[in-house]
Order: sequence, then C-alpha cells, then structure tokens
Amino acid sequence: MDAMRNIVSALEIAGGELYGRERISQLAHALQAATLAEREDAGPELIVAALLHDIGHIVDKRYNIGHEQNVDRHHEDIGAAYLSTWFAPAVTEPIRLHVPAKRYLCHVDDRYFASLSPASVWSLQVQGGFFSKEEADAFIAQPYAADAARLRRWDDLAKDPACETAPLEHFAIYLERVNAGAAA
Repeated sequence: MDAMRNIVSALEIAGGELYGRERISQLAHALQAATLAEREDAGPELIVAALLHDIGHIVDKRYNIGHEQNVDRHHEDIGAAYLSTWFAPAVTEPIRLHVPAKRYLCHVDDRYFASLSPASVWSLQVQGGFFSKEEADAFIAQPYAADAARLRRWDDLAKDPACETAPLEHFAIYLERVNAGAAA
C-alpha cells in the first residue's frame, strides 16, 4: 500500500500547482472529477479513474516543456502506463482514452464543443481536433470507451474554483479498495 501513499502524496504536493491554463489546481480538478463520478454512482474503478485521470501531468518530468512549447505530451498515455502497475484496465483504460473521448464527443454531440473551457478548446487543437466519423466509430467500439466519455464529461465540469469537495482522504479509500481488488 506504499504505492497508494505515494500517489496520494504526489497529488498533495504537485497537485497544488495550477491545472494547465485553468483557474484551479491539479488537486482541486482531480477532487472535483472524482466527486462528480461519485455523485453519478459510478463504480469505484471509475471514481479512481476520475481522481487520477490527469496524473500523467504530475508524473511527467517534461510536462512544463510541453506546456510552454504547445506540444501534446500525451499525459493520458503517461498516466495510464504509470498506474498500470497497480490498477486494472477498468481504471487505466478510461484514463488512457479520456483525451480521445473529447475528440469523439466533439464529433457526436453538437453542443459539446461549445461547453468546453478556452483551455480545453486550445488543447483540443494540439490533440488533433474533432474526430472524423470513421475515427469516432473506431473509438466508441473500444472497451472502456463509454466509461472514458463519462470521465471526459466530468473532466470538463471539474473546473469550478468555488466548488467544495470531500478531502483527498475520502477518495484515498477508493484507491486502497480498487488497488487491493487488482492485486487479488
């Protein structure tokens, strides 16, 4: 369980930094996403995925370089790979797919793009823009794609500087439970 303490510690330490070009911290964003997942009665794996979906920004040693140079560092792949040691695909795959889910939702939902924050609109362009019909069809056919689309919507809503959430300790219980289930 030391790994779970290390993940919580990383969220506490680096999570205090601003979340990209948004007006909230990484930690506040993570807690809001997990809170939204919990309120929608998502399963524990998806709540953990919501909490950790942007861990790739935190563990990527070159994150700032990519951010400053407008280069997509593929934080979703970095985070999913980092977490795959401790968590099953029910956690890591929605994380890996949450960026393509934005591209998918832009294609299938006419109102979705208008709901994005300016920072998400900017990153969408760096990440490849809207999916084509063929790309969207291929995306949604993947296992965990529907979970990734749910996660993506929570991600987009989890940017309110005034939002109150449960503390990280509340969600750390999910980390321990889901990690223990992956090891079984």
